[in-house]
Amino acid sequence: MILKFLITAVATLIAAYLLPGVEVDGFWSAFVLAALLAILNVTVKPILLVLTIPATVLTLGLFILVINALVIMLADAILSGFYVENFWWAFLFSLVLWLANSFLKDVSRTKKKGTEAPFKIS
Repeated sequence: MILKFLITAVATLIAAYLLPGVEVDGFWSAFVLAALLAILNVTVKPILLVLTIPATVLTLGLFILVINALVIMLADAILSGFYVENFWWAFLFSLVLWLANSFLKDVSRTKKKGTEAPFKIS
């Protein structure tokens, strides 16, 4: 679990570096932001998903991106070492964070014993 927080913290720093409308004070703030986003994604996001089911259905699920941006703006309001300029920067931050997180998790994934193919096709 700590590894997931570290990966998300690094992804947060990458996203903040790429986007001028987002600032993170340092690695510690990025690590706390990763933990805060995990807490918000477990508590607040499900409530927002249930309340916005009609909008999510009408937009074929794209409204979930708006919910992600709102969760990031809530994290901005709670955490003093994390700043997002407006909704659109939060929206872009959520997309860049998702991409960076996906890439870093793929890179950090190790092969488990017994998952290799039984034979090699040349």
